[in-house]
Amino acid sequence: MVTDPGPQPHAFDIEAATTENETYRTVAWTGRYLQVTLMSIPVGESIGLEAHPETDQFLRLESGRGRCVMGPAEDDLPFEQEVEDDWAIQVPAGMWHDVINTGEEPMRLYAVYAPVHHAQGVVQQTAADAEADEESGRDEPPSWTVQPGTGAPDETAGG
Repeated sequence: MVTDPGPQPHAFDIEAATTENETYRTVAWTGRYLQVTLMSIPVGESIGLEAHPETDQFLRLESGRGRCVMGPAEDDLPFEQEVEDDWAIQVPAGMWHDVINTGEEPMRLYAVYAPVHHAQGVVQQTAADAEADEESGRDEPPSWTVQPGTGAPDETAGG
């Protein structure tokens, strides 16, 4: 189990932590400008269609198979790519995106956000838990992180 020490020096075996992670999202490290999260996506589910106007993302699959979609609007996703173990996905800020588990086992990946997007050390067992935390305000970046604060808020499909 990885524990997020906040903006302190930190090192861990990211491959082992990612492949052993069974939670929808676990924040593994939170810095002032960057954040690392571990994710496990059940068969047939996805990370959830979303867009982050001021957040670039890097995702890397450690195990499983999926389909990545991206585009300028939630109903316009022309970029499609089948992905599997060892694939990396780069999501530009403002781009609608989703990664759907098309395999026969949980899809394990990690995501790197810049700027920070989630509460330090938050662990969300399911996508529903993550959504509830976001709606309640329990999943806000720490006040000591550097946030751009000049653009639109993040969006999720249907919202």
